[in-house]
Amino acid sequence: MTEIRQSAPIDSAGNRNAQKYSVLEQLGRIAWSFGSLLVRFSPRPAFGWRRMVLRLFGAKVGKHVHVYPSTRLYMPWNVELGDWTSLGDDVFVYSLGKVRLGEKVTLSYRSHLCAGTHDLDDPGLRLLKPPIFIADGVWVGTEAFIGPGIRIGNCAIVGARAVVTKDVGELDIVAGNPAKVIGRRRIR
Repeated sequence: MTEIRQSAPIDSAGNRNAQKYSVLEQLGRIAWSFGSLLVRFSPRPAFGWRRMVLRLFGAKVGKHVHVYPSTRLYMPWNVELGDWTSLGDDVFVYSLGKVRLGEKVTLSYRSHLCAGTHDLDDPGLRLLKPPIFIADGVWVGTEAFIGPGIRIGNCAIVGARAVVTKDVGELDIVAGNPAKVIGRRRIR
């Protein structure tokens, strides 16, 4: 029979009482709860409108960026989108930490970038906000998950429904859960 190791209990009260966001971030989150409706209810082809709204809320948005109305950015002031980047339908960018996407990056529909986690060794599960960096020319497939603190190299491809828990190298093609290298791109 396997012995069950006793562990420290989770300090739920400590977690709830911890200061996770500055006052400015709290005010920004309140404002964004209303501002995000300007994105959500905009007509599908109104990419320029959505770029403008995101910039008003502190996002750094390049030229020719396409963000679809159903895309959700948690804290747009932590997001940077390079020229010609596209965030498809139902993409979720949980931008507690900084999220930077280079030029010509595509996030396919329902993909999820998660720049937030918890310190599992802390009984209060302190909130951590590790950044995500996705380099130029990356394609992230449908329903893929990119975890906190991940870096994805130039022109890599993340397969549909992949769960990325480790950095992805330049030109690598990854797939699976957890994501593993299954090939390399040969760009001409």
